[in-house]
Amino acid sequence: MTAATKLVMTSSAPARRAALLTVEEVAELLRVPVSWVYDRTRSRGVNRIPGFRLGKYWRFQESEVLAWLERQRSGGRANA
Repeated sequence: MTAATKLVMTSSAPARRAALLTVEEVAELLRVPVSWVYDRTRSRGVNRIPGFRLGKYWRFQESEVLAWLERQRSGGRANA
């Protein structure tokens, strides 16, 4: 495979899908207890951490968690 072929393959390939995080990984990312993450999954409104259930397991996209964190820092304003 030539360098040009590799470049075309990597540039035309869809972006790698973001890995899903577990509750434990979100807790580690935010440096909070696991119970705090579970509490935020049950919250209503802007305090609810974005995630979804796969059966009995919670999963989170890192980009959504980080965007939620930034909204929390700005007082819940979407465009701050």
